Amino acid sequence: MKVFVTSVFVCVLISRINCDGNSVDWCYHLPTCDDSTWPDIATDYCAGSRQSPINIDKSAAAPDSSLSPFNFVNFNSKSSLKSIKNTGKTVKVSFDSGVKISGGGLSEEYDSLQFHLHWGNGASTPGSEHTVDGKRYPMELHIVNMKSSYNGDISLGLADSTGLAALGFFIQGSSAPANQPRSWRNLASYLSKITKGGDSVEMRPGISLDDLLEGVDRTKYYRYLGSLTTPSCNEAVVWTVFKEPIEISEELIELFSNTLHVSDSSSPFMRNVYRNIQQDQPVTTQP
Repeated sequence: MKVFVTSVFVCVLISRINCDGNSVDWCYHLPTCDDSTWPDIATDYCAGSRQSPINIDKSAAAPDSSLSPFNFVNFNSKSSLKSIKNTGKTVKVSFDSGVKISGGGLSEEYDSLQFHLHWGNGASTPGSEHTVDGKRYPMELHIVNMKSSYNGDISLGLADSTGLAALGFFIQGSSAPANQPRSWRNLASYLSKITKGGDSVEMRPGISLDDLLEGVDRTKYYRYLGSLTTPSCNEAVVWTVFKEPIEISEELIELFSNTLHVSDSSSPFMRNVYRNIQQDQPVTTQP
């Protein structure tokens, strides 16, 4: 079971792995397979001591002068977002090769592979994974990266306690006309094409990662060592959680909860797709 869980989860997480279409027995929406059961599904890690997500206590975040600004390579490319998929558990956008990050206190360069999202049930029921001083945001975006030196070998990344680097961005809802970014309207326009679990479409050039992250000061962030937030929960992730949220319209937030199904059109909508808070970890931030 351990190998099966790991291999199938990697298919969900990393866009470069070919998958056979099988699914591991975990979910968000049923008591028989929700996150309370995950320690029984992936016992090596989901019951571990370095699990994510966490609540970030701002007053307890220790200063760390090594947390320098990031270098973002090809985040400005409007052709790097290649496909968008309803996995049945999230929406995943896969990247073309050549998108990378370095700096930011990381030990080396990392390849950026994909981003996916977590949400609750509309703008009024928040569903970010991390919280800050107990506050949960409506949504959270995770950019998944792996050490470039591993040349796409996910088994090496998962075996390394810092093999993966995840960038977490909170998403806040707004009704202000100025906070209706065209990039997010463009992204959300694909949701009607991937309403069923397993649906996937190619993306047209026109959106960059910089566009989606517009307005966020990416020099201000929290850092801790944690895990994947879904089975197999490998404790292999350097987490960066940015302090400033992305602001998008409440209408777009509602679309994620009211458009996407877990499987076919008769199945439930994907709602409350986040893991509950795990035990505290040491958190650092810039002085």
